[in-house]
Amino acid sequence: MTVTVPATGISVPAESVAAFVEDRSPRGIAAAVHRMIRAGQVQPGDRLPTVRDLAQHLGVSPATVSEAWQALGAVGAIHARGRAGTFVRDVAEPTRPTRYLGIGGAPSTEESAALDLSTGTPDPALLPALHEAVERFTSGATAWTSSYLDEPVLPALREHLEQSWPFRAQRMTVVDGALDGLSRIVDQLVGLGDRVIMESPGFPPLIDLLDRAGADVIPVAIDEQGVIPAYLARALRSAPVAVFLQPRAHNPTGTSMTRLRSSQLAEVLAGSRAWVIEDDHCGDISLAEDVSIGQFLPDRCVHIRSYSKSHGPDLRIAAVGGAAEVIDPMMARRMLGPGWTSRLLQAVLLDLLTHADPQETVRQARIAYTRRGTLLREKLKDRGIAASPGDGINVWIPVEDERSALITLAAAGIRVAPGSPFVVTADSTTGDAIRVTTGRLPDDEDRIEDVANIIARAAGSAGGALR
Repeated sequence: MTVTVPATGISVPAESVAAFVEDRSPRGIAAAVHRMIRAGQVQPGDRLPTVRDLAQHLGVSPATVSEAWQALGAVGAIHARGRAGTFVRDVAEPTRPTRYLGIGGAPSTEESAALDLSTGTPDPALLPALHEAVERFTSGATAWTSSYLDEPVLPALREHLEQSWPFRAQRMTVVDGALDGLSRIVDQLVGLGDRVIMESPGFPPLIDLLDRAGADVIPVAIDEQGVIPAYLARALRSAPVAVFLQPRAHNPTGTSMTRLRSSQLAEVLAGSRAWVIEDDHCGDISLAEDVSIGQFLPDRCVHIRSYSKSHGPDLRIAAVGGAAEVIDPMMARRMLGPGWTSRLLQAVLLDLLTHADPQETVRQARIAYTRRGTLLREKLKDRGIAASPGDGINVWIPVEDERSALITLAAAGIRVAPGSPFVVTADSTTGDAIRVTTGRLPDDEDRIEDVANIIARAAGSAGGALR
């Protein structure tokens, strides 16, 4: 059948859209309209049919079409103008991940004098010496690549990972960092209009990834033990395809999931079909126990452990272990791209994980990060300022007004991350906040006290008063 679509700037008849729809579910309708836009069969500025009109032509409920419109709106393909109708937007994908880049959105100040607590990165002075690890192995110590079809993970590294994993993983591999792992899993599991659950506040690059995939992201709140079970149970009623969690040293709050909470969440998840994706981004510099929902639902869980915070961002390695149904196709697709993570870097990581000197360095880093974070939290508490509990290298601090706080801190030579990029969906109940990378604080109690004074002033009203 040949379908004629009107030229740009005019109304698209419902029958023209309906003719392209094969699957009449919300996801199917959204996907069909998205294909029409991508193919140029409707143009930016065209007005789409009303929800009721299209629903009538498709023989579905208006709620079904409304869900499809919401999914298309989430990826920026269409936008509603109230009574004027719903219109096609220019759907060229954004070239920049807006939330990720927004983390560094503090107003500029004299950069040379700034104390940058906005990065979410580890203190370089607390990382193990990579050059020493490189010097400890020789080219004859490991059988390097002899074929493009060699196993992607060094056997000795795989054995070490399996022994240290929080549950028995069906498959184990390594990728180029935690965000690479998250990206590949999102590509594998999440399609246009799919619902997914994640913590809010949460990891901005993950929100960017899910937005680009066209997912409908459902935020769930956390408390001092992790995701709140009742909130997760409510969110699961929408039949999400995946749940994304940070089991310890949550970014941005530092919260870690307790073993009791992991068992409670597993009980809630047992009645759903959603995949559980865990991002353990802090790894060995976290004080918390290495717990996982995979201990209870191993067939439904994929666990990512990053070594960037503990052993160095330039290693570009994260381990991924868990359900074969997710990891096998991910590895197969990777064979047609980068193929594998450098086995030279894998050998360096293995040395760092097993040699006494780097192990001691990581232990000392864990102590230092804990001391810095604890000191700042205690000094803020003394000044009447609430801050998130937990460990790792970040702390979440509610403020009276986000922009005012950023300006006050910048004027004092301190950069922090604004809280808004971390919030999945802002509403009237969402308060302003900032994220402070405590891991980059100096080892000087007097200096930390100075920083606490400035943060306390910034956290008050727009006029700078303390609460």
